[in-house]
This record gives sequence, structure tokens and C-alpha cells, in this order.
Amino acid sequence: MTQAIVTGSEKAVEVAFGFIGIMALWLGMAKIAEESGLMRAFSRLLAPLVSRLFPGIPKDHPAMGSMLMNMAANILGMGGAATPFGLKAMEELQELNPQKDVASANMITFLAINTASINLIPATVIALRVAAGSRNPTEIVGPTIFATSVACVVAIVAERLFRHWNDKQSL
Repeated sequence: MTQAIVTGSEKAVEVAFGFIGIMALWLGMAKIAEESGLMRAFSRLLAPLVSRLFPGIPKDHPAMGSMLMNMAANILGMGGAATPFGLKAMEELQELNPQKDVASANMITFLAINTASINLIPATVIALRVAAGSRNPTEIVGPTIFATSVACVVAIVAERLFRHWNDKQSL
């Protein structure tokens, strides 16, 4: 048992250091994407769809910009960069919320989309696979795009169905 503990500990340290290296690479890429304007460009591509999902939010409201940046960062696999934008979006959505003690419909929709975000580049999973010695760490990109796309559509549909159902219950 002692041998297994030592071997397991060594492997854990080896995987952790490999993970740190690849995550540093991806975080650097994320910073480059942010600085180069790639995330802003991606946000502009998402704007027409997002404005349809959130018709009550003016296009020039700060909440829209924060939500778009959050979604773009999540789609590009930059969860660390997405979090501050998501928190800021919720703060700004709260300003638009007439009932301060209850989440608004826009807040719930945003939370559903943020939780089940489409992910084009699963950087963390790729990094874990590299650290674990995978021969083809990027083979999960296609299935990840499919699974996260389905999850996002289901989240939006479920949120709209529950919203509709809840509206009927309150009548």
C-alpha cells in the first residue's frame, strides 16, 4: 500500500505540473485573444442572437456588453476571463430588475446560457488530457462542441418553458 501511495503521489505531482504548463499556454492565448480584439469581434457576431434572447435590454446598455463578453469568453474556452464579465452582467441586470429580491427573467435566462455555454475550445479538458499523456488530446473538440450546443439549446428551451409555465401559474 505504501508503494501505491508513493507512486500515486508522484503521478499526481507530474500531472499537476503538466497541467500548469498547458494552462499557462491557454491563459496566454486567452490574454492575446482579449488584447487583440478577438473576443470583441466574437461579441459582435453574437450580438444579433443575444438581442433576440434579451429583447427587454437596450442594445447600448452595459449589461448587454458584459453578457456578450462573458458568452464570447465561454465559447472560446476562457472560463477564467468569462467569470468577471458574468458577475458584472448580473450586477447590471440587477439595476434593470424592478423586483430587487427576485431574479428577473433576463437574469435567469443569462444564468441558464452561462451555465450551459457552448464551448468551441475546451482548453481545460485538453490541458488535462495533455498532462495525462493522451495521444490525441484534441479529439474531444467535436464531441464537446456538439454536447455543449445541445446543452445550451436545452437550457434556453427549458428556461422559456418554465417561464411560460410560471407565468400561467401566477394568473
